[in-house]
Amino acid sequence: MFAVVEAGGRQYRVSPGEVVRMEKVKAEKGGTVSFEKVTLLSDDGGSVKIGQPYVSGATVNGKVVAQNRDRKVMVFRYKPKKRVRVLRGHRQPYSLIQIQDIKA
Repeated sequence: MFAVVEAGGRQYRVSPGEVVRMEKVKAEKGGTVSFEKVTLLSDDGGSVKIGQPYVSGATVNGKVVAQNRDRKVMVFRYKPKKRVRVLRGHRQPYSLIQIQDIKA
């Protein structure tokens, strides 16, 4: 069984027991999250439900395993011959979520 969930402006293919890395969610480590924006739902029998835009009544529940930040990305801009140099770093936050169950 698997589902396609929309979270943080992206879509993720999830199945029970899987650990998914997605955009940061507002929940503490060890807390639970629920995703109602399920765009596709498939069970073991091979039947597929496609939402328009979402499958009604379907939810995906998960547990937050970790809240981390990604490696640093350095952004360097400059203008030649003008003495303009800008160096900035960015670390994107993300969440590791273990999918508990999928309810249709």
